[in-house]
Amino acid sequence: MNLFCIGLSHHTANVATREQFAGDATAESIVREAGCAEALFLTTCNRVEVYAVSNKRVSTDEIAHCLTRKIDNDPHDYAPPFYRYEAEKCVQHLFRVASGLDSMVVGESEILGQAKKAYELARKSGATGPYLHRLFQRAFRVAKQVRTHTEIARGAVSVGSVAVDLAQRIFGKLSDCKVLVLGAGETSERTARALISRGVSDLRVSNRSIDRACELAQAVGGRAVPFDEWAVQCQEIDILITSTASETPLLTPDKLALMLRERLDRPLFIIDIAVPRDVDPCVNEMEGVYLYDIDSIRSVAEQSLTLRRQQVAAAEAIIAEHVTDFVDAISRGSNRARQTAEHPSLGDSLRPSEL
Repeated sequence: MNLFCIGLSHHTANVATREQFAGDATAESIVREAGCAEALFLTTCNRVEVYAVSNKRVSTDEIAHCLTRKIDNDPHDYAPPFYRYEAEKCVQHLFRVASGLDSMVVGESEILGQAKKAYELARKSGATGPYLHRLFQRAFRVAKQVRTHTEIARGAVSVGSVAVDLAQRIFGKLSDCKVLVLGAGETSERTARALISRGVSDLRVSNRSIDRACELAQAVGGRAVPFDEWAVQCQEIDILITSTASETPLLTPDKLALMLRERLDRPLFIIDIAVPRDVDPCVNEMEGVYLYDIDSIRSVAEQSLTLRRQQVAAAEAIIAEHVTDFVDAISRGSNRARQTAEHPSLGDSLRPSEL
C-alpha cells in the first residue's frame, strides 16, 4: 500500500491561492476519482491537504485534478505549489500538523480539532479504512502528548488571539473599542474570548444562526446581532473581525461605501481570518478602511513564536519517536500478513500489531 499526502499551505501558497481549493473536494470524491483505497480531506484557513492510501501510485496531477474542479482549470494550466510526502515523511508531516508545529501560529490548538472533524467526516462517508484509522488515531495521541509534555502552547496560540494582538497594536487599549465578530465557530469563539480578556466591553456577535450567535454572545458577555443587520454595524464599530464559512465575499466595496458615509471620518479596521475570504480585497483601497487578511498577520504570529521556540525541539523529539514506532509497527504487521499468506497454518499464531 502507498501512503501519501498532497497539499498546499501557508508555507507554499498565499491566501488567494488557498481559498480556491477550500471546501470544494470531499474524501469520497477523491477515492472515487483518483482511485485511492482510502482518503481524507483536511482543509483549514492555512492548508488544503489530502491524505490517502492506494494500491498503485497516484500522481500529484491526479489529486490536483480532484481539487481544481472549482476553478474549471486543468492542473497543467494552473499549477499551484502542491507539496507531496510519502510513507514515513507523510507520517511525520501529519504528526507535526496535528501537534501544531506546522501551523502559522506554532502551537495553536484549533488544528487538532479540525483534523478530528476531517477524520470523522471521512470515516462516516466510508472513505477511510484501517490504515488511515490507525494513522490518525496515532496522530491524535502524539498531539496530546506534545501538549502535555511541552510548553509549545504558551503565548498567542490561535489565529484569533493573534488577530487580537494585531488589533491591540493598532489601537493600544481595546477597552474603548466597539468590536463586531462575524461568525460563531470555534475560531470566532476563541477570538471573542481573547477580545474580552484584553478589555473589550462592547462586543457584538453575528452569525447566520441567531441561536449560535446568542449562545456565543452570552458566553462572553457580548450581544448578538441578527445576520441581516451585521453590515449596518459598520457605521459605528471600530473593528470588524470576520471568520465565516461563506463561499463568496460578504463585504464588498459597494456594500461598505453606504456604511462609510455615516462614520464621520472614523477609520474602520477589518481583520479577515476566513478562507475563502469574507471581505473583498478591494475594500482595502477605500479611504479610511484598513484590511488585514490571514496572511497579513503572519509577522505577528512569527514574533509570538520566540516565546516557544525552545519547546519546538522537545516536541520534534516526541514526534520522531512516534514516527519510528509507527513505521516499525506497520512493517511488522505487513511482514506477519505476508507470512500468513505464504503459510496459512501460521495465521492463528500471528497477532495484529497494536498501533
